[in-house]
Amino acid sequence: MGEHLKPPLAQIPPSVAAVADYEPLARERMSAPAWAWLQGGAADEITLRENRAAFERLRLAPRVLAELAGGHTRLTLLGQALDHPLLVAPMASHGLAHPDGELATVLAAAAMRTPVVVSTQAGTPLETLAQAAGDAAPPVPLWFQLYLQPDRGFTRALVQRAEAAGYRALVLTVDAPVSGARNTEQRAGFVPPPGLGAVNLQGARPLPPHTARPGQPPLFGSPLLDAAPTWRDIAWLREQTVLPIVLKGVLAPADAVRAADEGLAGVIVSNHGGRVLDTVPATLDALPAIAQAVQGRLPLLLDGGVRRGTDVFKALALGASAVLVGRPVLHGLAAAGAPGVAHVLHLLRTELEMAMALCGCRTLADIDASRLWRG
Repeated sequence: MGEHLKPPLAQIPPSVAAVADYEPLARERMSAPAWAWLQGGAADEITLRENRAAFERLRLAPRVLAELAGGHTRLTLLGQALDHPLLVAPMASHGLAHPDGELATVLAAAAMRTPVVVSTQAGTPLETLAQAAGDAAPPVPLWFQLYLQPDRGFTRALVQRAEAAGYRALVLTVDAPVSGARNTEQRAGFVPPPGLGAVNLQGARPLPPHTARPGQPPLFGSPLLDAAPTWRDIAWLREQTVLPIVLKGVLAPADAVRAADEGLAGVIVSNHGGRVLDTVPATLDALPAIAQAVQGRLPLLLDGGVRRGTDVFKALALGASAVLVGRPVLHGLAAAGAPGVAHVLHLLRTELEMAMALCGCRTLADIDASRLWRG
């Protein structure tokens, strides 16, 4: 499973001063097709680039002589006490970056007191990861990311497994009823290596194959779209679990309001890392209108493009309660294994605290739109 990888660094070089410094180190250690899978976006990758550009356009408004004694980054999210507003985003196939896969990521995140959202398509059983997280002192919470399967009985069993293993929330991804046009992956000829699969989906009944005849719709009328989840399935899922459900993949304010109306516990403003539908807005650009629409009825989280602690600060200033970090985690994993992941999270938290201190914010509650430059 690790034949496509070069060995990770034995130690992190002092030249790694920022999260972005891990990217070239990861590139050196992954095969070209695996790198295309990790870095690529949908179609022309406009949204992929916009996720970063949105953070770079926004400026901060520092304040001076603020009282900073007793400052901290603690928060409560979904009733869970967290040390800081960083989570590891759900990503499939960590084994493409490191032979230890998701287990290394969870161990590193646990050391940094960072919750992990474990992907349905992880290459490590969800129970194994829960055991590793539970062995940390104190234990770090895991959330389970869910794709509703066409086989609802299998979905119910998967949710029950997550509950039994001690996961603290379900993150339901709803923005990918079909895959995006992953042209970068296609051009690179990416094929998952043997032995690297979605182990948590073993036993699920596959959909019948669909091949469109010439002149027929390639997708509409297929079993995949006929089984695509709807709001009715949200109501069904709520009946199957006692866990809080967070909806991931929301860009429209109306969908966020509907999520609040349906009694969901939170929303993740996400465009799937620019990997599904190209030319949609950057998540940071979509966030303010969603925050205005929901009026604090449920917490908002954000992913996509987070590379600096100042990015975290900006997301919180626009209405997010926390952010999820995706590709940089896998960059750290590929470059240096678990220590690389821990270092990525440490850098982001350190930079967030720097930004807070320099903008006069003693706690997360002090971060608001007044700390953004409006000149």
